[in-house]
Amino acid sequence: MPDSGHGLLSDGPQNAVRCADVERHFQRGEHTVRAVDGITLEVRHGEFLGIVGTSGSGKTTLLNLIGGLDTPTAGHLEVMGQRLDSLDNHDLALYRRTIVGIVFQAFHLLPTQTAFENVALPLLLQNVARRDRRSLVEAALERVSLADRVDHLPCELSAGQQQRVAIARALVKQPRLLLADEPTGNLDSRTSSEILALLQQLNRAQQLTIVLVSHDEDAVGRIAHRVVRIEDGHLVDGGSL
Repeated sequence: MPDSGHGLLSDGPQNAVRCADVERHFQRGEHTVRAVDGITLEVRHGEFLGIVGTSGSGKTTLLNLIGGLDTPTAGHLEVMGQRLDSLDNHDLALYRRTIVGIVFQAFHLLPTQTAFENVALPLLLQNVARRDRRSLVEAALERVSLADRVDHLPCELSAGQQQRVAIARALVKQPRLLLADEPTGNLDSRTSSEILALLQQLNRAQQLTIVLVSHDEDAVGRIAHRVVRIEDGHLVDGGSL
């Protein structure tokens, strides 16, 4: 659970993510923007955590820090026992390839590649053998109910199906942590509900740790174990386990 104090949180294998006094500052001319300003938070293994806040509150910046897409200005950040704030660029890239899967609001699919080829990309980066790639990709697409769309290009898929492909791409490397940044932001309400239900099912069936960022507190509150709120870079509401 979030801790309002300073310093490191209590040790224990139950923590998938541990943030202690994490800060991320950006310089804008003469002004310093404190996008993340001293956040202390932990996420348990198998937990589905929702992070909510308005645009510019710092929630996406925090998710980027946890995902290894950015590095903190100060503080302690640990994921699956790995100190991210002390990793160099090479090790951060390795972390992103092996430990964490990330789903974005924009699907980021390659338009000239089929669903199968898009999902296989992370495995190519890991030099997974071709025979093993096929079975892993087919299993990932099956998990998101797209086994019959393997040969379709993104333009031949609905927006919801494209996001399912993006989720399969994040899952195919069998990550220990799934991060989702506004994954329903480009979808209609019905499709959004289907995608959120899929994430909930993945969390329940596989005990996959998920951190979901959204501006829609009501929708997130219906599926997450716990919801935390960020305002102006600060954690203002930690919810409860």
